[in-house]
Amino acid sequence: EVQLVESGGGMADTGGSLRLSCAVSGVPVNAYAIGWFRQAPGKEREGVSCISSAEGAPYYADSVKGRFTISSDNAKATVYLQMNNLKPEDTAVYSCAARPMFCWSMTQTFPYWGQGTQVTVSS
Repeated sequence: EVQLVESGGGMADTGGSLRLSCAVSGVPVNAYAIGWFRQAPGKEREGVSCISSAEGAPYYADSVKGRFTISSDNAKATVYLQMNNLKPEDTAVYSCAARPMFCWSMTQTFPYWGQGTQVTVSS
C-alpha cells in the first residue's frame, strides 16, 4: 500500500521560498507518479505539479510554471516541490498524491493521498 507523508510547510513572505517534501513508502517510488495538489478555503483543489520516471518531463500548472520546481530523490524515496517567488495566492493546504506510472497532466485519478501541509504566504 502506498503511504505518503508531506512536510516542509510553513509561513513565507511574498517573494520568498519554501521546499515541500513528500516521503513515499510501501512501493518503489519510481513505480508511481507523484503529484502535488493544493486547496485554499472556498476554492477548488487544483493540481500543481507532477513527476514520473516514465514520462519525459514533469507537469506544471500554468499558475506556478517558472516559479515551482518538482524533483525526486529515489535513494531517499522523497519527492520535493521547491516553491520560489511565492505569492499570497499560493496560500493553501498542499497535499502530495500518487497514482500508478504516469502523470497524464494530472487529468486522471490519484487514489493515494498524504495528510497535507499548510503553506501561508503573507500579503
